[in-house]
Amino acid sequence: MGENALKRTPLFQKHVECGGRLIDFGGWELPVQYTGGILSEHKMVRQRAGLFDVSHMGEIIVQGQGAKRFIQSLITNDIDRIAAGETIYSPICQEDGGTVDDLIVYRFADDDFFVVVNAANTDKDFAWFRKHCPENLRCENVSSQFAQLAVQGPKAEEVLQRLTSLDLSEVKFFHFARDVEVAGVNCLLSRTGYTGEDGFELYCPAGDGPALWDAILRAGGENITPIGLGARDTLRFEAKLPLYGHEITETITPVEAGLGFFVRTEIDDDFIGKAPLKAQKEGGRERFLCEVEMVGRGVPRAGYEVAKDGQTVGFVTTGMFAPTLEKMVALALLPKELSEPGTAVDVVIRGKPVAAEVKKGIFYSKKTKSKK
Repeated sequence: MGENALKRTPLFQKHVECGGRLIDFGGWELPVQYTGGILSEHKMVRQRAGLFDVSHMGEIIVQGQGAKRFIQSLITNDIDRIAAGETIYSPICQEDGGTVDDLIVYRFADDDFFVVVNAANTDKDFAWFRKHCPENLRCENVSSQFAQLAVQGPKAEEVLQRLTSLDLSEVKFFHFARDVEVAGVNCLLSRTGYTGEDGFELYCPAGDGPALWDAILRAGGENITPIGLGARDTLRFEAKLPLYGHEITETITPVEAGLGFFVRTEIDDDFIGKAPLKAQKEGGRERFLCEVEMVGRGVPRAGYEVAKDGQTVGFVTTGMFAPTLEKMVALALLPKELSEPGTAVDVVIRGKPVAAEVKKGIFYSKKTKSKK
């Protein structure tokens, strides 16, 4: 590969075989969709199951005495809320409260953690970890060693159960099992996902990824199909799941993004950004991430200005047609005084104000099986 060549996951050839339309996604050559199209893939995940290649995500291991204390110094959530065999979602923040990334921490033991970070942020996150990591700890970027597949949808458990002797009904939401044989491949299997549906994520040795992909598609038959980046975005968006670079950024704190539940400023331990985040949680927040529904015709795309009485008051973080909701909706960062449901605003589309309304509770929500 040349110096500027796009990176490829271990599943690249499978995407070609499945008719994937490949694009440049943050330096990775990945499928935006397959032959059925984004809308068809979206509905498949909501109604049956979908198979995702998320091997571009980053993995970092932290091991050694004091590993738990180090992890807690970085994440805004409370690491003691989980035991070995459980995972936790958390932002990590700068000193001013701006978001470095959001990630999932797998707790193997008090001195052994496996951290999954966003693909585009892997190098930045690893540098952040190394910058703050005590010398006695092992902190290593092991991303190239793994393939990561996600099986998501109401039939995800049924499909995967055909390939493993582990009783998947016993794996609770945000729990995991290690050394699980799935179609003869050794996996870390967790009941996690990024679609708003029940499902699992599987981590296996990079070289075993293609065989696992094939086995899952065979086992699922008509109940599963490959899913590209396009439907991955529509699925996560209408389930109101944040995307780094949109709902959370280095200039948008997790509290502003409505993720205050995952910012545990009441714990005794300090973490980076705790003081400004605590101030925001205690009433110092000036901006709120709001649900917005279009009243006029137009697509409220990310970055579009939101106006009130002709004055710019905020911007759209993500917006699109939500297939399950069958309406044009957006998430927008707005000032406190305009955050109440029923507030009329305009989204500026191609220089023209288009009527919209702040709402609450309009996004997709589904009870996840075995959720605590």
